[in-house]
This record gives sequence, C-alpha cells and structure tokens, in this order.
Amino acid sequence: MKKNVLLAGFLVMITSLFIFTGCESEESIRENDPVVELLEKGEMKGVLKENYTLNAGTSYRLTGQFIVNEGTRLTVPAGTQIIASASQGQETETYIAVMMGAQIEILGTSDKPVIMTSPNAQPQDWGGLTICGRATTTAGVNATAEVGNFKYGGTNDADNSGKINFLVIKGSGAKINTESEYNGLTLYAVGTGTEISNVAVINGADDGVEFFGGTVSVENLYLENNEDDAIDWTEGWNGTVTNAYVRHTIDNFSTVVEADGVNNNPSIVNLTAVNTHENAPAGIALQFKKQSGATMTNVYLEGYAKQVDMPNDGPLTNVLIEGIAATVTGTYQHGKLDISAWTWFQ
Repeated sequence: MKKNVLLAGFLVMITSLFIFTGCESEESIRENDPVVELLEKGEMKGVLKENYTLNAGTSYRLTGQFIVNEGTRLTVPAGTQIIASASQGQETETYIAVMMGAQIEILGTSDKPVIMTSPNAQPQDWGGLTICGRATTTAGVNATAEVGNFKYGGTNDADNSGKINFLVIKGSGAKINTESEYNGLTLYAVGTGTEISNVAVINGADDGVEFFGGTVSVENLYLENNEDDAIDWTEGWNGTVTNAYVRHTIDNFSTVVEADGVNNNPSIVNLTAVNTHENAPAGIALQFKKQSGATMTNVYLEGYAKQVDMPNDGPLTNVLIEGIAATVTGTYQHGKLDISAWTWFQ
C-alpha cells in the first residue's frame, strides 16, 4: 500500500510538471512572436497569426505591412489611433490588410472614433485599409489583388470579414508602383456578413472607397478631397451604399462615382456631393464605364460641370436615378443630406 501511495504521488508530480512546462512553453511561444512583441511596444508590422486586441485609446505606429492572417481576428477598440509612417511620395508597403478568412473588428464610437492616419494626414502618405473576402466577383475565385498580390474571391456572398464602425482614414493613396496607388478603404470580394458603417476617408490621393466585386453594403460615408474617385466599383459589385456625403474643395479631382465593368445593379441611396472649389462648376459627378450601371435615389449634385458621363456609350437605361433612366444633360438635386450628421470625426 505504501509503495502504491508513493508511486501515485510521483505520477501526480510528473503530470503536474508536464502540464506546467507545456503551459510555460505556450506562453513563451506567444511572447516570442515578433509581431506580438512589437504590438506590445506600440508598433504594427508583420503578419498577425493569433487573435489580438489593441489597447483602447492607445496610439500605435504602423511602420510597414500589417497583415491579419487567415483564421485570425484583430480587434481595434474605440479611441485607438494608428499613425502610419509617411511615404514622402515614394512607393511604399505601409498599409493594413485583412486576408480571406480573417476578420477585423473596428469598434469606434461617435465620441471616440478609431483613427488611421499619417503624422500630417497628407495625400499619398500611406496605403490605407484593404479587406479580402470570399464573396463572388467577375475576376473569379482566388483572384489576385493589386495590393500585395493577395488572393480574394470565392462563392460565399454571405462571407463575414468582421465589423467597422466609426472609422476615420486620412492621408491615404500612397504609390503601389509607378502606375497605381492605394485607396483609403479597399474591399475585395467582401460579403454581406461584414458590417461597415460610419466611415470617413479624407485627403486621399486615390479613391476614397473602392469595391472589387462582392456583396457588402456600406452605410454613412463621408468622403472629402479624395483626388481620384470618391466611390468606385468594378468586377460586378452589387451591394448598397446608404447615406454618402462627398465634398470637394480642391481642383483636378476625378469623379464622385466611377463604375466599371458589368452591371450587377448596385444601389446608392441618399448621395449628396458638393464641389465648392473656386473653379466650380468643374469635374464629373457620375461616370459609368462599359456596361456598368446602378439604381440611385435621392441624388443631390452641386458644383459639377458634368453630372452624368457615359465614356463608352453604355446604355443609359442601366442607370436609374429617381426611378427614371439617367440623361447626360439632367440636373439632379433631390434630398440633400445635412452635413452636420458627420460631425463625429471633426
């Protein structure tokens, strides 16, 4: 009996030692992850391979690619700031990207939005936020994105890439290469399971928001002085934008809306765009390339030289504004939105 008791005690001691050592090993591995170590020091760079929550109200430095890997979730609490290194007009790989099968949870509030910017918030400073999903796109399954050569596109139109609420992006549009630039918010085949609302993109050198296929919808957009297109879509995106205020106070911007490719009939509900530059009226408001189109209601356009442009002579019947086929000579001033609804980011 005594021997059995001693043996049992020895086995318990050995088992406890094994469990303790195993736990210590796991903790050591976590602590030794260089990406996590950088995050603990306030720096974002590398590939995140485990769920991680940033510290609320803390300022982080984005010093290169920060990639949320498949199967991983990044949570960004209210009041968090991410300050990207400025590219100073050079090509850069300083951006945040969320891979297929990963999620980002941006949990800003009206009084404490999440801010992603550069030190001086100047156009072309950094690469913005890119999300890759598994929804459908005319580019096919596992298409290759211009950003990072990442893969996107699948067959799940209800794909869920997370949630974005009360996010401000400033100073995006850095160069990818000599011919193209990053957008503020780029959505590659993002699905309807993703929730996106209350987003402001300001002072971008390229598009404010661009959809590459997918089915995601976006609510409450504020887009100011994005030098290319404020809202852009291609590859058969067929979601909805509800409540978008576009403001131009600069010269030589591209368009308020640019649509390209096939027409999967996305919807724009409550769009107000105002150009107040001293050279106004100038620029193009709504441009539909190839066979693209949309159904649009409550459209208010002010200060644009051309309200509807069909550069490839696509059918105007593809573009329904206030329930009627668009005309290139029409004037659209219905349901102007109140800009005071977007004071949360100022």
